[in-house]
Amino acid sequence: MSVVNFAQLKTVVDLPPEAERLLAKPEKEIHFSLNLLLHPLGLVEADAYVVYHNTARGPAKGGLRIWPSVTLAHTRDLAELMTWKTALVGIPFGGGKSGIALDPRSLPAANKTAIIKEYVHMLWAELHSGAYVPAPDLGSTPSDMAVIYGETHLLESVTGKPPRVGGLPGRREATGYGVAHITCLACQEILGQPIAGRRVAVQGFGNVGEWTCRFLEERGARVVAVSDITGGVCTEKGLGIEALASHARHTGGVAGGEGDAITNEELLALEVEVLIPAAVEDVITGQNANRVRARLVIEAANKPITSEGEAMLQQRGIPVVPDILANSGGVIASYVEWRQAKSGAMTRAEETYQTVAEQLGHAFGRVRAVVAQRHVTDRLAAQVVAAEELIATMRDRGWIPG
Repeated sequence: MSVVNFAQLKTVVDLPPEAERLLAKPEKEIHFSLNLLLHPLGLVEADAYVVYHNTARGPAKGGLRIWPSVTLAHTRDLAELMTWKTALVGIPFGGGKSGIALDPRSLPAANKTAIIKEYVHMLWAELHSGAYVPAPDLGSTPSDMAVIYGETHLLESVTGKPPRVGGLPGRREATGYGVAHITCLACQEILGQPIAGRRVAVQGFGNVGEWTCRFLEERGARVVAVSDITGGVCTEKGLGIEALASHARHTGGVAGGEGDAITNEELLALEVEVLIPAAVEDVITGQNANRVRARLVIEAANKPITSEGEAMLQQRGIPVVPDILANSGGVIASYVEWRQAKSGAMTRAEETYQTVAEQLGHAFGRVRAVVAQRHVTDRLAAQVVAAEELIATMRDRGWIPG
């Protein structure tokens, strides 16, 4: 089932039936098995997947997820999200994703490297041709991307590499920077208030959550609560993000940091101006959306709100800035890195942030224009903007009638 409600989308945009058929299914799916004899684990067997959803706008772009819950269906959904995301923010990539069904936490470093190398060998044609371009995702790291580069010997075959290995300064922070930038724009446009002094609660303190908090704190926001898998902390005066990050590095999580202890569920119900779910999918549902008291929700994670949860938020007048807009900073930076690798140019972190801000600002403006003109939600407006780009591109490619 598509992540987009085409029946709803067609009430707002003229979606040709040929375009709908192409966007409703993946172009290509690869299912393979990684089998390695590794010491001291013995024979390790893992299902692995690559999905190309739509490549009308460019190579299939999407992260490599290494996690026990990886499935073909989930990989397919994330590849489709990337199709809409790249079209919305105007970069020449298509939607892709890959996954390995393993728990990276159980792997010694050398064994994980061996698995990444085998992944490259199994996908040699895809990676060497540039048809699929991976990046870090849940369970994979910049160092893993360096391993991929070490096997292909092509800088542009993978993004999210460490800066000293042909990576991009600012890439690691780019998704969080983008979330913070969109939060500032949305706070001003939707709430009519600057971000400075606004209370923000962030669920998730991984790479995206931590950098979102850091950049929001820089802009004067009061980050009053943060939680992760270990628990959460809250203080009305605002958390010190550097101290919290140091605590999380030393203890493995934010629980026990300075402030009052709270649970993840309690964080979702805090009375704040902005709530940012930045952890996992499906955390705001039909069962708990009635307890959300934020005035604005920014989706930093992929699909953190179920359709039932969003319907309830909409009924209560709580706007949601969707994931395909809010968390696109990372893929914009990936494009900058990919372009840099092909050209041999060098880029500073400030230039990365500037490009992310420009692309997101332009996309945000288009989305808000559709909201105002057609009286729809921000999510549907974002899908309208992306659909119009995809339709035009497929016509340019001769994939659908003009």
